[in-house]
Amino acid sequence: MTNLVPRDSFFQDLFDFRRDFDQIFNRMMSGWPFGGERTANTSTTFAPAVESFVDNDGKKYHCRVALPGIDPKEVQIQALGNTLTISGERKVSHSSKEVDFLHEEISYGKFERTFTLPEGVDTDKLTAEYQNGVLEITAPVAAAALPRRIEIRTTPLSKQIAA
Repeated sequence: MTNLVPRDSFFQDLFDFRRDFDQIFNRMMSGWPFGGERTANTSTTFAPAVESFVDNDGKKYHCRVALPGIDPKEVQIQALGNTLTISGERKVSHSSKEVDFLHEEISYGKFERTFTLPEGVDTDKLTAEYQNGVLEITAPVAAAALPRRIEIRTTPLSKQIAA
């Protein structure tokens, strides 16, 4: 059965805690003269869910990033050496003055995720495709970087005795 718990759930819990705390603080301070509501210009961060892997045949690297509701034009992908960086922003499409939320669990703001690529990933051939809210980045893995099986040769016993 597939593991349904994200590998970085500890860090996601920290981001969730910050978001929840910000919401409580904003609600608590909204009645004060100086207000507690954050403006659209306030920089917030979140970490979109990611899965990255090399195919079973070892020939292609994949990195999938969950970015529902984010315009792909707001996403930047950079490769430098063996590092892949994905950054962007999910912009708020409403003001909290327009509605009184019963639940508000969608994270808004800027994000940046950086990964060390496996050895042999050809960064010159990285491609990216956005479909159904998922950004998929792929690149071939050089054959030289793939593990190869090394055969163990044996010497017949008769040759060992003659020597």
